[in-house]
Amino acid sequence: MNLPKFSTTPAHLKEAMELMKSGRLKEATSVIQNNLSGATSNDRTDSNTMKDVTPTTQTIQNNSSKTDNSARTEKTTSTDNLSSKLPHRLQEFTDKMKNFKLDLPSALNIDGLSGGLNTHSELSIPENAQFLKGNIKSSQGSHNYRLYIPSNYEQALEKGAQLPLIVMLHGCTQSPEDFATGTRMNELAEEQQCLIVYPSQPASANQNRCWNWFQPSDQQQGQGEPAWLAEMTRSIIKDYAVDASRVYIAGLSAGAAMAVIMAEAYPDLYAAVGVHSGLAYRSATDLPSAMMAMRQGGAAAKSTKSSKFVPTIVFHGDQDHTVSIRNGSQVFEQAKERLQAQQTDLSTQQHKPDSEQNRRSTQLEIRNSKGVSQLEYWKIHGAGHSWAGGSSAGSYTDPKGPDASKEMLRFFLKHKL
Repeated sequence: MNLPKFSTTPAHLKEAMELMKSGRLKEATSVIQNNLSGATSNDRTDSNTMKDVTPTTQTIQNNSSKTDNSARTEKTTSTDNLSSKLPHRLQEFTDKMKNFKLDLPSALNIDGLSGGLNTHSELSIPENAQFLKGNIKSSQGSHNYRLYIPSNYEQALEKGAQLPLIVMLHGCTQSPEDFATGTRMNELAEEQQCLIVYPSQPASANQNRCWNWFQPSDQQQGQGEPAWLAEMTRSIIKDYAVDASRVYIAGLSAGAAMAVIMAEAYPDLYAAVGVHSGLAYRSATDLPSAMMAMRQGGAAAKSTKSSKFVPTIVFHGDQDHTVSIRNGSQVFEQAKERLQAQQTDLSTQQHKPDSEQNRRSTQLEIRNSKGVSQLEYWKIHGAGHSWAGGSSAGSYTDPKGPDASKEMLRFFLKHKL
């Protein structure tokens, strides 16, 4: 497959610089601020741009190795002179972007990418099961979701049982249907008698359908995306036979980063969190720092003793060139610091599961004094930016495993609030 080449300067930054040349400083600043907030202009859309987890910007490829040195020096000098006139926020963005180069993810499941961009046909489900289309009108607006109800739900109601609920946050360019297909979580819901909800991030909130994990307004309780996701969760708990002590949240990539935020902001709502190819809490606070964090890990916030520890399971491929493996380690270390501050008599074990069917992996596990796993980190060797053990019918999946969905559900069901 021949991949398109990408400009080393984002289109919105070029537009801002042209505006600066003509003396239109306010408009130039507005272009950058709109991009940071997720807004876009029609004339900056590039139909050949690959969309993945990068929030509202283009993937950048270094193809300047053949550039003449003297020409490069002249161009840099010109840009530096222009940058000195930019307002502070534009200057900060320019400085961070000047030498930033993000290689195309060689391990990305490119053939499966279209699955996230297109609308999936309705999923096949067992008789008596339901995959409902829902909408929640919250203080943050109106939001869509899909809710999977297993075929044995009515029998559970008759027995007075209450079922676990898992909130699944899709990655960029994905949809609830695509994510359900790729993770095969609905199939596990049938086996384990669970409800699964897939919130939908619309393009109006982020052009790539990414959760805005990098914006301060979406990183805390009572604001932005965390607020409506929490309201949606509570609404389903109220309207269905859900055990409020067994509610869990998981995600992939940008969805995983938002799952971390939800566990931080609402530790009394979620009993455990699953993080697949995600980033630690507050790894970034704007678009430039988000891109840098994805490339090399972010300046994750330190845990505090007052913050409640939420049991956490982490998966990350060591050949992930979209969200660096360093981020998986940061998620684990951030959670471990909080766990150690709040619990004693912990034991750490390392496992290296050996399977001819699955990719090799190294698993770090921390258990409490009762032997219950509190924190797990699965480093998957040779895996890229994809859901481990997922179905090839969905986007961003690696059927070679291990089965992240199955392991997450195993981990979740050991924990209650």
